[in-house]
Amino acid sequence: MKITFRVITALALVVTMLSCNDRAAEKRIAELESRLAQIEGNKGTTTPTVTPDATTAPEEKPEGPLPVAQFEKIEHDFGTISEGQKVTYVYKVKNTGEAPLIIQSAQPSCGCTVPKWSQEPIPVGGTGEITAEFDSGGKPGINNKTITVTANTWPKVTTLRFKAMVTPKPDGANGPVK
Repeated sequence: MKITFRVITALALVVTMLSCNDRAAEKRIAELESRLAQIEGNKGTTTPTVTPDATTAPEEKPEGPLPVAQFEKIEHDFGTISEGQKVTYVYKVKNTGEAPLIIQSAQPSCGCTVPKWSQEPIPVGGTGEITAEFDSGGKPGINNKTITVTANTWPKVTTLRFKAMVTPKPDGANGPVK
């Protein structure tokens, strides 16, 4: 009887400790995600304060006039290119909102894509650019890539896409391809 009670008590203690660790781990992950978002938004100039409620509540649309990022195209097809070729496409964006548009970041889906974007605020009615350079080296086959653009718009994130069919380099050791 004492052994059964001790086993049950030990199991209850383990379950309690694990659930506390899960909550602590979830809170720590939320804090780190918030810190990363703060660094990306403010270039790391301030230390964020995190409250548990901030991680569970969905973001709300800010009040007041907002910019609107209107892209000419959000998808581009480079077509068929040769492996090792670098190709570039410029996504054009117009601010059709009521406040200056600030592009905070443009994150590629992989290291083979290098985005560059307008660093200055885009005035109401003005235009800006996000340039995507894709290096097809080591990327034979069909490639579908994205660039996640974060700005002071609502919603905050826009996903730009491009694709390319990359023909592999011919293998010189085996002779010509038949």
